[in-house]
Amino acid sequence: MNEALPDVPEVRVVGLPQLTSGFDLVERLDLPMHLKVHGPLEPMGGEQLAKLAENINLKGRGGAGFPFHKKLRSVAEAAIKRGVRPVVVVNGSEDEPACRKDTVMINRAPHLILDGALLCAEALGARTLVVAVTRESTQRSMEAALAERGLSNSRRSALRAFVQRNPVRMVTGAAASVIRSIDGGPAIPPGRKVSASQNGVGGAPTLLSNAETFAQLAIAARIGPERYGNTGLYDEPGTVMLTVSGAVARPMVIEVPTGVPLRYVLQLAGAPPVPQGVLTGGYHGKWIDAATVNEAIVSRNSLDAVGGALGAGAILPITQETCPLGESLRVAQWLAEESAGQCGPCYLGLPAAARGMEDILNGGGPAALEALKQVAKNVKRRGACSHPDGSAMFLESTIKAFTDDLAAHVLGNGCGRPVEGVLPLFEGGRAPSGIPGGAEAEENGPSRQKIYVDWTLCRGHGLCADILPEVFQLGADGFPTVAQAKVPRYAEAKALRAVRRCPALALRIEEDTRAGDSSRNNLPVLSQGRGRRALGR
Repeated sequence: MNEALPDVPEVRVVGLPQLTSGFDLVERLDLPMHLKVHGPLEPMGGEQLAKLAENINLKGRGGAGFPFHKKLRSVAEAAIKRGVRPVVVVNGSEDEPACRKDTVMINRAPHLILDGALLCAEALGARTLVVAVTRESTQRSMEAALAERGLSNSRRSALRAFVQRNPVRMVTGAAASVIRSIDGGPAIPPGRKVSASQNGVGGAPTLLSNAETFAQLAIAARIGPERYGNTGLYDEPGTVMLTVSGAVARPMVIEVPTGVPLRYVLQLAGAPPVPQGVLTGGYHGKWIDAATVNEAIVSRNSLDAVGGALGAGAILPITQETCPLGESLRVAQWLAEESAGQCGPCYLGLPAAARGMEDILNGGGPAALEALKQVAKNVKRRGACSHPDGSAMFLESTIKAFTDDLAAHVLGNGCGRPVEGVLPLFEGGRAPSGIPGGAEAEENGPSRQKIYVDWTLCRGHGLCADILPEVFQLGADGFPTVAQAKVPRYAEAKALRAVRRCPALALRIEEDTRAGDSSRNNLPVLSQGRGRRALGR
């Protein structure tokens, strides 16, 4: 059974270190040691900084891979147009059990991340810098780094800087969740998709990017685009931070130049010579088989081309001796538990998908396989964040990558191999938040209310989904997709407003007498079949 990864596992480097420079000297680079290793950093103008990011083809290292120069220019233009000061946010939330590269950077080289963030704050004229974290170790390290630079959240400071600590949840790292938490709300997506570059913290244009992204920018600003481009591939220069775990002898975080063969990275970590498969990009990523591993190199484009994904930089091989579907089922069940519980496709769909995978393993036959495919298809592009999309991609990749095992379970008596639990999960399937009590715990506590739809009255006006997207999503016919649902504590006022504004008086609220019961009783409802167009979308 694979144990949970420590916050700071073994760190290795292939070639010359950039982000990990100085790691061989000290456990943590404080400000004096940071300056000895990396040297001082001169400020840069906004367009100069954007041009640098464009020249090195810097893309977000948190998973989405959005071009950094476009984000920087978008924030600058929005701030100038509206005449407001933008905000800079470092997203150091890393709450997937298989990812540790940002946690390592914050614990061991926090000032390199701050260098990049402060460059951006200076170039944009920002007066607020926030570093979002979820772990006690990262909070301590980053708060110490801010103190070492004399930065604080004092109103008298030219730049107010502070650390925002959130609970350890898969959805906490979503940009919308981070922004919502900084504004004083719960660290879950708000139910509607808003561009942080236009309307972020406090409604101001916000430059929000992953911790490694800011560190890469700081390296490039010091050595220049030409020297930066001498490492790695021509179209994806520089290095990449990877977390390698799963069926390996030595779980590690490793800095490698782009273009290094993936099989070499696996060898360094002590992976099987011929793995049954390798999960690339983490639990929102994709599987590739053993033959494909020999073709793949470490780069976003290469992994995409062979059906994998760089994602958040997690690489997880499994052995030939374990059941790949069983291993994937454990992850699918964890992903379902990580739902924020506010979107029907996620709250209902992901547990249904996990049950579908379990049905396949238990001999459910072709019908179980088709049901799983349909559920995975239905949850995509319908949530308040990317969690259902990434989870569906993982499930679809599992089905595609392990066709022989799938056939053995669907058409026969199974593959006969055990589930060894080689893919790391948090102990007990969950991670402790580390934040006792407080308003956050109150808002995210057990629901006290249930909202019901009276189908004899509902006419598909769609206002309920506009007012209460945390609970109601509309089906293709324009009617809600749930008949009854628990109301999140933070959304109780909105639920009451939805009841009052329903034109058909088809909604009612009742106190949930089983508020302490963790069982989930939302009932999926079949389409009403009235051919109405979806409203409020």
